[in-house]
Amino acid sequence: MNARSAQRIDEILAEVTSAVKNVRKQNPLAPSITNTVTINFVANAQLAVGGSAAMVYLPDEGEAMAHASKSLYINMGTQFPCYEETLPRTAKALFENGSSWVLDPVGIGIGSLREKILLGFKEFKPKIIRANASEVIALASLWGLTEKKESTVRGVDSTDEVLSAKDAAIALAKHTGGAVAVSGKTDLVTDGKEIVLCHGGSEFLPMVTGAGCSLGGVCAVYACVASPFVAALTATIAYNEASLEAEKLSSGPGSFQANFLDQLYLFTKASEKKSVKSNIEII
Repeated sequence: MNARSAQRIDEILAEVTSAVKNVRKQNPLAPSITNTVTINFVANAQLAVGGSAAMVYLPDEGEAMAHASKSLYINMGTQFPCYEETLPRTAKALFENGSSWVLDPVGIGIGSLREKILLGFKEFKPKIIRANASEVIALASLWGLTEKKESTVRGVDSTDEVLSAKDAAIALAKHTGGAVAVSGKTDLVTDGKEIVLCHGGSEFLPMVTGAGCSLGGVCAVYACVASPFVAALTATIAYNEASLEAEKLSSGPGSFQANFLDQLYLFTKASEKKSVKSNIEII
């Protein structure tokens, strides 16, 4: 690593530390329209880092929350008929209000309603897209930002490596003017210009339903106090570091989930006394 890269990493970690401290100080509200399978985990993770959670479903509730908060999280994991109205109206209100919002396009490629809603999101420009590699590649293709290709998403799982989604992530970030976080064994976060790899993370994370969903919710919390790029990095770093500590205390994924929430709280709480450290790399 050259001196310039080392200096930039120090600058990034200082911004991450500031974001963690500001969330714990301000307790910002980051509402969610999220997967019903993981709603409890999403809310608890947001609370653990110092944010405030509110879960809504109906169109007028989504619009109300878009005006009541600085950031909102939309997860496509569970679709109900009302979401054909709720999601576009909420995204439109967020965009017109100039609010940040986080999109998790989980399940992209499954069903015409999901595709219609995701295609409509293009004009409302989510400030953070949090997804696995296959979802990022599929979304960039759906939006016409990269060469069209068949989706390789397997249900909610990725069949692509993180680095294979780099060009798609850059294209998405440039279109939205925000950031993209690609989750995997090594995470990638980009704002379309700068690319950071975040190393670490427990092997138990993929074994817990909602780890990725809750990460999106935490991205929304940090987006209340930081730029999309810093918010996505902060959430990703917090997850990696907390999960590694939780793994040391756990015998399996069941105990890991409880330990992870504890460690997420303790990791962010520690920022009040010391700076955030993490194994990240600029490429």
